[in-house]
Amino acid sequence: MPPAGPGALPGPLFFGAGIYRGSSYGRLHPLRVPRVSTVMDLGKALGWLPPERYRTSPRAKAAALGLWHDPDYISALQQAEAEGRVSPEVPARHGLGTLAHPVFAEMFRRPATGAGGVMWAAETLAAAASGAIHVPGGGTHHGLRDRANGFCYLNDPVLGILTARRAGLARVAYVDIDAHHADGVEAAFAGDPSVLLISVHEENRWPFSGLLSDDGGGNAFNLPVLRGVNDSEMRAVLEGLILPRVTAFRPDLIVLQAGADALEEDPLSRLALSNNAHRTVLAALRPLCPRLLLLGGG
Repeated sequence: MPPAGPGALPGPLFFGAGIYRGSSYGRLHPLRVPRVSTVMDLGKALGWLPPERYRTSPRAKAAALGLWHDPDYISALQQAEAEGRVSPEVPARHGLGTLAHPVFAEMFRRPATGAGGVMWAAETLAAAASGAIHVPGGGTHHGLRDRANGFCYLNDPVLGILTARRAGLARVAYVDIDAHHADGVEAAFAGDPSVLLISVHEENRWPFSGLLSDDGGGNAFNLPVLRGVNDSEMRAVLEGLILPRVTAFRPDLIVLQAGADALEEDPLSRLALSNNAHRTVLAALRPLCPRLLLLGGG
Protein backbone atom coordinates (compact mmCIF):
# COMPACT_ATOMS: atom_id res chain seq x y z
CA MET A 1 0.00 0.00 0.00
CA PRO A 2 1.35 3.49 -0.81
CA PRO A 3 2.61 5.45 2.20
CA ALA A 4 0.08 7.52 4.07
CA GLY A 5 0.10 11.21 3.34
CA PRO A 6 -2.06 14.23 4.06
CA GLY A 7 -5.65 13.24 3.62
CA ALA A 8 -4.92 9.53 3.39
CA LEU A 9 -7.23 7.07 5.10
CA PRO A 10 -5.71 5.77 8.35
CA GLY A 11 -5.76 2.21 7.01
CA PRO A 12 -7.85 -0.20 4.96
CA LEU A 13 -11.58 -0.12 5.76
CA PHE A 14 -14.25 -2.83 5.59
CA PHE A 15 -17.91 -2.00 4.94
CA GLY A 16 -20.39 -4.64 6.12
CA ALA A 17 -23.95 -4.86 7.45
CA GLY A 18 -26.18 -7.07 9.51
CA ILE A 19 -28.75 -7.49 6.73
CA TYR A 20 -26.57 -10.10 5.06
CA ARG A 21 -26.93 -12.34 8.09
CA GLY A 22 -30.71 -12.46 8.13
CA SER A 23 -31.76 -12.40 4.46
CA SER A 24 -31.83 -15.05 1.75
CA TYR A 25 -32.84 -15.43 -1.87
CA GLY A 26 -34.51 -18.72 -0.89
CA ARG A 27 -33.40 -22.28 -0.20
CA LEU A 28 -33.38 -23.30 -3.88
CA HIS A 29 -31.43 -20.28 -5.17
CA PRO A 30 -27.69 -20.58 -5.97
CA LEU A 31 -27.05 -17.60 -3.66
CA ARG A 32 -28.72 -19.29 -0.69
CA VAL A 33 -25.29 -19.93 0.87
CA PRO A 34 -24.31 -17.10 3.25
CA ARG A 35 -21.30 -15.28 1.83
CA VAL A 36 -20.93 -11.73 3.10
CA SER A 37 -21.74 -12.67 6.68
CA THR A 38 -19.21 -15.50 6.45
CA VAL A 39 -16.54 -13.05 5.27
CA MET A 40 -17.39 -10.77 8.17
CA ASP A 41 -17.21 -13.61 10.71
CA LEU A 42 -13.94 -15.00 9.34
CA GLY A 43 -12.37 -11.55 9.29
CA LYS A 44 -13.28 -10.96 12.91
CA ALA A 45 -12.19 -14.44 13.99
CA LEU A 46 -8.80 -13.95 12.35
CA GLY A 47 -8.33 -10.55 13.97
CA TRP A 48 -8.48 -8.66 10.69
CA LEU A 49 -11.48 -6.50 11.61
CA PRO A 50 -10.79 -4.42 14.70
CA PRO A 51 -13.51 -1.84 15.40
CA GLU A 52 -11.56 1.00 13.83
CA ARG A 53 -11.51 -0.82 10.47
CA TYR A 54 -15.21 -1.72 10.32
CA ARG A 55 -17.99 0.52 9.04
CA THR A 56 -21.70 -0.26 8.69
CA SER A 57 -22.88 0.22 5.11
CA PRO A 58 -25.70 2.71 4.69
CA ARG A 59 -28.74 1.79 2.62
CA ALA A 60 -28.97 3.81 -0.58
CA LYS A 61 -32.23 5.67 -1.04
CA ALA A 62 -34.25 5.55 -4.24
CA ALA A 63 -33.09 9.02 -5.28
CA ALA A 64 -29.43 7.99 -5.00
CA LEU A 65 -30.03 4.81 -7.00
CA GLY A 66 -31.51 7.03 -9.71
CA LEU A 67 -27.96 8.11 -10.52
CA TRP A 68 -28.12 5.24 -13.01
CA HIS A 69 -31.19 3.07 -12.46
CA ASP A 70 -34.57 3.87 -13.96
CA PRO A 71 -36.96 5.32 -11.34
CA ASP A 72 -39.80 3.07 -12.50
CA TYR A 73 -37.62 0.02 -11.92
CA ILE A 74 -36.64 1.18 -8.43
CA SER A 75 -40.30 1.73 -7.62
CA ALA A 76 -41.18 -1.76 -8.85
CA LEU A 77 -38.40 -3.24 -6.71
CA GLN A 78 -39.60 -1.39 -3.61
CA GLN A 79 -43.21 -2.33 -4.27
CA ALA A 80 -42.35 -6.00 -4.71
CA GLU A 81 -40.58 -6.02 -1.35
CA ALA A 82 -43.44 -4.21 0.39
CA GLU A 83 -46.18 -6.43 -1.04
CA GLY A 84 -44.26 -9.72 -1.17
CA ARG A 85 -45.38 -10.33 -4.75
CA VAL A 86 -45.29 -8.84 -8.25
CA SER A 87 -48.04 -8.13 -10.74
CA PRO A 88 -48.11 -10.25 -13.92
CA GLU A 89 -46.39 -7.68 -16.13
CA VAL A 90 -43.39 -7.08 -13.84
CA PRO A 91 -41.35 -10.24 -14.64
CA ALA A 92 -41.32 -9.42 -18.35
CA ARG A 93 -40.67 -5.71 -17.89
CA HIS A 94 -38.21 -5.69 -14.97
CA GLY A 95 -37.09 -9.30 -14.49
CA LEU A 96 -38.47 -9.49 -10.94
CA GLY A 97 -40.39 -12.45 -9.54
CA THR A 98 -38.50 -15.06 -11.54
CA LEU A 99 -36.44 -18.08 -10.49
CA ALA A 100 -33.26 -16.03 -10.92
CA HIS A 101 -34.66 -12.93 -9.21
CA PRO A 102 -37.22 -14.14 -6.68
CA VAL A 103 -39.37 -12.03 -4.43
CA PHE A 104 -38.03 -12.17 -0.88
CA ALA A 105 -38.37 -10.11 2.25
CA GLU A 106 -35.28 -7.92 1.76
CA MET A 107 -35.13 -7.83 -2.04
CA PHE A 108 -34.78 -4.02 -2.10
CA ARG A 109 -33.09 -3.35 1.22
CA ARG A 110 -30.32 -5.91 0.74
CA PRO A 111 -29.06 -4.76 -2.69
CA ALA A 112 -29.65 -1.14 -1.69
CA THR A 113 -27.32 -1.73 1.27
CA GLY A 114 -24.63 -3.09 -1.06
CA ALA A 115 -25.09 -0.11 -3.36
CA GLY A 116 -25.05 2.31 -0.45
CA GLY A 117 -21.80 0.86 0.83
CA VAL A 118 -20.12 1.05 -2.55
CA MET A 119 -21.29 4.61 -3.19
CA TRP A 120 -20.16 5.72 0.27
CA ALA A 121 -16.81 4.00 -0.26
CA ALA A 122 -16.38 5.82 -3.59
CA GLU A 123 -17.11 9.17 -1.92
CA THR A 124 -14.75 8.36 0.94
CA LEU A 125 -11.92 7.45 -1.40
CA ALA A 126 -12.51 10.48 -3.59
CA ALA A 127 -12.11 12.72 -0.53
CA ALA A 128 -8.82 11.05 0.47
CA ALA A 129 -5.35 11.28 -1.00
CA SER A 130 -5.04 7.50 -0.78
CA GLY A 131 -6.75 4.51 0.75
CA ALA A 132 -8.37 1.12 0.25
CA ILE A 133 -11.90 -0.05 1.09
CA HIS A 134 -13.41 -3.53 0.84
CA VAL A 135 -17.18 -3.85 0.32
CA PRO A 136 -17.88 -7.60 0.08
CA GLY A 137 -21.61 -6.98 -0.39
CA GLY A 138 -20.84 -5.12 -3.61
CA GLY A 139 -19.92 -6.49 -7.01
CA THR A 140 -23.37 -7.10 -8.52
CA HIS A 141 -22.08 -6.42 -12.01
CA HIS A 142 -24.93 -7.84 -14.13
CA GLY A 143 -27.72 -5.47 -13.04
CA LEU A 144 -29.18 -3.37 -15.87
CA ARG A 145 -30.64 0.10 -15.80
CA ASP A 146 -34.27 -1.01 -15.74
CA ARG A 147 -34.25 -4.70 -14.86
CA ALA A 148 -32.68 -7.36 -12.68
CA ASN A 149 -30.15 -9.57 -14.44
CA GLY A 150 -27.86 -12.43 -13.46
CA PHE A 151 -28.98 -12.61 -9.80
CA CYS A 152 -28.28 -8.86 -9.53
CA TYR A 153 -31.11 -6.50 -8.62
CA LEU A 154 -28.93 -3.37 -8.74
CA ASN A 155 -25.54 -2.58 -10.28
CA ASP A 156 -23.41 -1.18 -7.49
CA PRO A 157 -20.14 -1.12 -9.52
CA VAL A 158 -21.79 1.28 -11.99
CA LEU A 159 -23.20 3.40 -9.17
CA GLY A 160 -19.83 3.45 -7.43
CA ILE A 161 -17.94 4.52 -10.55
CA LEU A 162 -20.48 7.26 -11.29
CA THR A 163 -20.24 8.44 -7.68
CA ALA A 164 -16.45 8.55 -7.83
CA ARG A 165 -16.51 10.58 -11.03
CA ARG A 166 -19.11 12.97 -9.65
CA ALA A 167 -16.84 13.44 -6.62
CA GLY A 168 -13.93 14.49 -8.80
CA LEU A 169 -12.05 11.33 -9.78
CA ALA A 170 -11.65 11.69 -13.52
CA ARG A 171 -10.31 8.27 -14.49
CA VAL A 172 -11.50 4.93 -13.14
CA ALA A 173 -10.12 1.50 -14.01
CA TYR A 174 -12.59 -1.34 -13.50
CA VAL A 175 -11.01 -4.80 -13.33
CA ASP A 176 -13.31 -7.82 -13.09
CA ILE A 177 -12.05 -11.38 -12.42
CA ASP A 178 -15.46 -12.88 -11.73
CA ALA A 179 -16.19 -16.07 -13.70
CA HIS A 180 -18.88 -14.22 -15.66
CA HIS A 181 -18.60 -11.27 -18.03
CA ALA A 182 -19.33 -7.87 -16.49
CA ASP A 183 -22.10 -7.17 -19.00
CA GLY A 184 -23.97 -4.61 -16.91
CA VAL A 185 -20.88 -2.51 -16.26
CA GLU A 186 -19.90 -2.60 -19.92
CA ALA A 187 -23.43 -1.60 -20.92
CA ALA A 188 -23.10 1.49 -18.71
CA PHE A 189 -19.64 2.65 -19.81
CA ALA A 190 -19.01 1.27 -23.29
CA GLY A 191 -17.25 3.92 -25.35
CA ASP A 192 -16.46 6.12 -22.33
CA PRO A 193 -12.72 6.93 -22.48
CA SER A 194 -12.65 7.95 -18.80
CA VAL A 195 -13.42 4.39 -17.68
CA LEU A 196 -11.14 1.44 -18.46
CA LEU A 197 -13.02 -1.87 -18.52
CA ILE A 198 -11.18 -5.18 -18.13
CA SER A 199 -13.15 -8.42 -17.73
CA VAL A 200 -11.56 -11.86 -17.45
CA HIS A 201 -14.26 -14.54 -17.50
CA GLU A 202 -14.96 -18.11 -18.53
CA GLU A 203 -15.54 -18.74 -22.23
CA ASN A 204 -19.00 -19.99 -23.28
CA ARG A 205 -20.44 -19.21 -19.86
CA TRP A 206 -23.54 -17.12 -19.17
CA PRO A 207 -24.20 -14.30 -20.20
CA PHE A 208 -22.31 -15.41 -23.35
CA SER A 209 -21.02 -11.90 -24.00
CA GLY A 210 -17.60 -10.33 -23.61
CA LEU A 211 -16.01 -11.95 -26.64
CA LEU A 212 -12.35 -11.34 -27.35
CA SER A 213 -13.41 -9.15 -30.27
CA ASP A 214 -15.69 -7.01 -28.08
CA ASP A 215 -13.89 -3.77 -27.28
CA GLY A 216 -16.93 -1.94 -25.91
CA GLY A 217 -16.38 0.95 -28.27
CA GLY A 218 -12.66 1.15 -27.57
CA ASN A 219 -12.35 1.22 -23.78
CA ALA A 220 -13.06 -2.45 -22.95
CA PHE A 221 -10.68 -5.41 -22.91
CA ASN A 222 -12.46 -8.75 -22.66
CA LEU A 223 -10.62 -12.02 -22.20
CA PRO A 224 -12.71 -15.21 -22.23
CA VAL A 225 -10.55 -17.97 -20.75
CA LEU A 226 -10.87 -21.73 -21.08
CA ARG A 227 -12.42 -23.83 -18.34
CA GLY A 228 -9.87 -25.11 -15.86
CA VAL A 229 -7.74 -21.96 -15.82
CA ASN A 230 -5.43 -22.16 -12.81
CA ASP A 231 -3.35 -19.78 -10.70
CA SER A 232 -0.26 -19.79 -12.91
CA GLU A 233 -2.34 -19.09 -16.01
CA MET A 234 -4.13 -16.29 -14.20
CA ARG A 235 -0.75 -14.79 -13.34
CA ALA A 236 0.07 -14.76 -17.05
CA VAL A 237 -3.22 -12.90 -17.69
CA LEU A 238 -2.35 -10.48 -14.91
CA GLU A 239 1.11 -9.73 -16.27
CA GLY A 240 0.18 -9.77 -19.95
CA LEU A 241 -3.15 -7.94 -19.96
CA ILE A 242 -4.28 -6.41 -16.69
CA LEU A 243 -1.17 -4.70 -15.34
CA PRO A 244 0.03 -3.14 -18.63
CA ARG A 245 -3.43 -1.72 -19.40
CA VAL A 246 -4.03 -0.32 -15.93
CA THR A 247 -0.52 1.12 -15.73
CA ALA A 248 -0.89 2.87 -19.07
CA PHE A 249 -4.33 4.23 -18.10
CA ARG A 250 -3.05 5.93 -14.91
CA PRO A 251 -6.36 5.83 -13.03
CA ASP A 252 -7.40 7.93 -10.07
CA LEU A 253 -9.28 4.90 -8.70
CA ILE A 254 -9.10 1.16 -9.30
CA VAL A 255 -12.27 -0.85 -8.74
CA LEU A 256 -11.56 -4.59 -8.47
CA GLN A 257 -14.48 -7.00 -8.63
CA ALA A 258 -13.03 -10.26 -7.28
CA GLY A 259 -15.96 -12.63 -7.66
CA ALA A 260 -15.52 -15.87 -5.74
CA ASP A 261 -17.20 -17.95 -8.44
CA ALA A 262 -13.87 -18.19 -10.26
CA LEU A 263 -12.61 -20.41 -7.43
CA GLU A 264 -12.23 -24.11 -8.14
CA GLU A 265 -14.95 -25.27 -5.73
CA ASP A 266 -17.69 -22.99 -7.08
CA PRO A 267 -20.50 -24.86 -8.87
CA LEU A 268 -21.42 -21.95 -11.16
CA SER A 269 -18.24 -22.08 -13.22
CA ARG A 270 -15.49 -24.46 -14.27
CA LEU A 271 -12.48 -22.34 -13.46
CA ALA A 272 -9.82 -23.64 -11.09
CA LEU A 273 -8.39 -20.66 -9.23
CA SER A 274 -7.43 -20.69 -5.58
CA ASN A 275 -7.83 -17.66 -3.36
CA ASN A 276 -4.10 -17.09 -3.83
CA ALA A 277 -4.85 -15.96 -7.39
CA HIS A 278 -7.21 -13.30 -6.06
CA ARG A 279 -4.59 -12.16 -3.54
CA THR A 280 -1.98 -11.96 -6.29
CA VAL A 281 -4.18 -9.78 -8.49
CA LEU A 282 -5.03 -7.51 -5.56
CA ALA A 283 -1.40 -7.19 -4.44
CA ALA A 284 -0.23 -6.38 -7.97
CA LEU A 285 -2.88 -3.72 -8.57
CA ARG A 286 -2.53 -1.96 -5.22
CA PRO A 287 0.70 -0.04 -6.00
CA LEU A 288 -0.62 1.21 -9.34
CA CYS A 289 -3.07 3.73 -7.90
CA PRO A 290 -3.44 5.59 -4.58
CA ARG A 291 -7.09 4.53 -4.24
CA LEU A 292 -8.57 1.04 -4.48
CA LEU A 293 -12.13 -0.20 -4.02
CA LEU A 294 -12.43 -3.98 -3.64
CA LEU A 295 -15.83 -5.56 -4.28
CA GLY A 296 -17.23 -9.03 -3.76
CA GLY A 297 -19.46 -10.71 -6.33
CA GLY A 298 -19.71 -14.17 -7.76
